[in-house]
Amino acid sequence: MKKILNLIPRPWLISISIWFRPIIKWYFKGSRFTDPIDGSSYRKFLSYGYQASRPNALSPGTLSLERHRLLWLYLKRKTTFLEDSLKVLHIAPEQVFYSKFKSFIHWSYTTTDLNSPLADIKADVCDLPFEENTYDLILCNHVLEHIPNDKKAMQELFRVLKIGGTLIAQVPIEENRFITFEDNNIKDKAKRTEIFGQYDHVRIYGSDYYNRLESVGFKTQAIDFLKEFSPQEIESFALPKNERIPLAKK
Repeated sequence: MKKILNLIPRPWLISISIWFRPIIKWYFKGSRFTDPIDGSSYRKFLSYGYQASRPNALSPGTLSLERHRLLWLYLKRKTTFLEDSLKVLHIAPEQVFYSKFKSFIHWSYTTTDLNSPLADIKADVCDLPFEENTYDLILCNHVLEHIPNDKKAMQELFRVLKIGGTLIAQVPIEENRFITFEDNNIKDKAKRTEIFGQYDHVRIYGSDYYNRLESVGFKTQAIDFLKEFSPQEIESFALPKNERIPLAKK
């Protein structure tokens, strides 16, 4: 079953998961790993990534990845966002969070994306159809690395966020890289995958990611939330080994 699941693209896996998720959850049931998003425990998580490069990355139940579980734990343990009455914009909504957030009657929750079937409003993040100072919280995770003009996207996110509001915009960051690398001349998909990690990524962000956000007006903070977990908890929740949560305030 593991080999079969690794051959299925994640979007397809998400689409069919509504039917097969109970079976998958039962098959992998155990006590070694726990998904904090739904509280279920498993004997193992699924491998994920190109050539299944990340073992125990994908939860069989929620289909969460390491970054999703880290963000959920941060929201639940370190903020009141999940309890507050908020106006929330979710760019390219992740399936793992969509049903939960949609059910929050205390949130005014809007999703947007150019292509996602989960999007309430089809829109380009570089040209959002919303008024200035509209949202208390914006989630825009693993989006900006796909956007050629990320500065324009950041300007739009800043524009529609309320004064005092929060943007959480996770991206893949190489923390030991000081300057973001991008080269629009690289067109070959295999070469882009080799250099950028995915064929549809347009850059590798370095630690100057925060400077890029600040250049459009945000005040940023890199939250090293992982340091609050023991090695045993990091293993149990299958969290990323080295990732900080980027917060941007207006």
